[in-house]
Amino acid sequence: MFPAHTYNKKRVAVFGLARSGISCATALRLGGAEIFAWDDSTPAIDKAKSNGVNITDLHNLDFTSLDALVLSPGVPLTHPQPHWTVVKAKQAGVEIIGDTEIFTREIAQSGAKLVAITGTNGKSTTTALVGHVLKSAGLDVDVGGNIGLPVFNLRQPLPGRIYVLELSSFQLDLMPNAKPDVGILTNITPDHLDRHGTLEHYAEVKGSLFSRMTHGCSALIGVDDEQSRMIASQVNPPVCVQRVSVQHTLDDGITAPDGILEMMQRGKATQSLDLRNFGSLRGKHNWQNACMAFGAAFHFGVSVNQIAKAMQSFAGLAHRMQKIAQLGAVSFVNDSKATNADAAEKALSSYENIHWIAGGIAKAGGIALLQPYFPRVRRAYLIGAAASEFAEELRGKVEFAICGSLEQAVAEATKDASSNSAPGPIVLLSPACASFDQYKNFETRGEAFVDLVGRIPKIVMQKGSLQ
Repeated sequence: MFPAHTYNKKRVAVFGLARSGISCATALRLGGAEIFAWDDSTPAIDKAKSNGVNITDLHNLDFTSLDALVLSPGVPLTHPQPHWTVVKAKQAGVEIIGDTEIFTREIAQSGAKLVAITGTNGKSTTTALVGHVLKSAGLDVDVGGNIGLPVFNLRQPLPGRIYVLELSSFQLDLMPNAKPDVGILTNITPDHLDRHGTLEHYAEVKGSLFSRMTHGCSALIGVDDEQSRMIASQVNPPVCVQRVSVQHTLDDGITAPDGILEMMQRGKATQSLDLRNFGSLRGKHNWQNACMAFGAAFHFGVSVNQIAKAMQSFAGLAHRMQKIAQLGAVSFVNDSKATNADAAEKALSSYENIHWIAGGIAKAGGIALLQPYFPRVRRAYLIGAAASEFAEELRGKVEFAICGSLEQAVAEATKDASSNSAPGPIVLLSPACASFDQYKNFETRGEAFVDLVGRIPKIVMQKGSLQ
């Protein structure tokens, strides 16, 4: 925790007292601001009080006396309708910002650097990978934002320190002065339209990340979707724009359609890196994440060899195609976050010779869209409420066993995979289902999988897999 001095001797309302709200209110108070904090939830108010936050019912506060309203990113700013605090702030002419906006103002004059990462998909893995590569190269790095720690729980800004932040569209909506040294947009697909109204507005919010960048800044933008291509076309010199594609080869930019990353200039590759053997970066979606991390690291002078070594050692995010263990030739992969077929598709498309653990509470459509990947599955082990439904989908296409419990599925999959003579057998937990029939969330399900795998005799656990 460090103080936020930019609001010294100012009056600031804070609405939304989850982790980031409490952290920001505390930082503002330490920096000399007068704080008026509130939440619609009584338990949240009680927790904030226990953390020393000054509580004031904002319903009764004259907003014309305020200098700013700090709004939780989870609170509606525009759609489906503005929150009542937003209405009061606008009527009073008070700026509405988020904790990440205050954070960027704190680091603006500190000599610290900012890598800001957004996008519909892939931003968490990209954020973690950028942080890992930069740290592995010996740079002074903190990672946070929408992933991990709230920004004011990071270390205090110092010259040369690099902050790698994942930023949601909700956070960007509350950052009118964001100016990253490196801005990254992975992709845009329809999402959060209940909060942004239209795809065009959602894209506009994502594109705002680049609107204040100037000389010496780098913009890395995925161009495999129409909205992102349009945003890339609107970012002009002196900003250095690197377009990124894993679908097509580019004349200029960073590309990896076949898993060979190439930095292209005028049709010629100036740098290259083979991504295909990096175990935690399988699949085109991860190749895109790697391209983004490569571009960010290159901006800070990290060599290709250093980048390659760091990517080789990247363990991946917990519960997202995370290799957790090895038993002879058999690899064990935790993809518990695959709570629907779209998510499971990424794992099934990235491996061959799969012993697939699936099931739970099925989403609409079940696993029908995964049929093109059934030939990759050696056998399926079905658990939870969807076991019978999935069995009917697989019948005659994939050999399967209805196991019921994850424990039985792990035992059977391990036995079968260990006797599988084909190259590189994988025991893959990628449920394509919600977890709530057997576990409170996908994290708990993934942790149970890791624990069960860890009990297998002679298993070799991946470093960090039990964290």
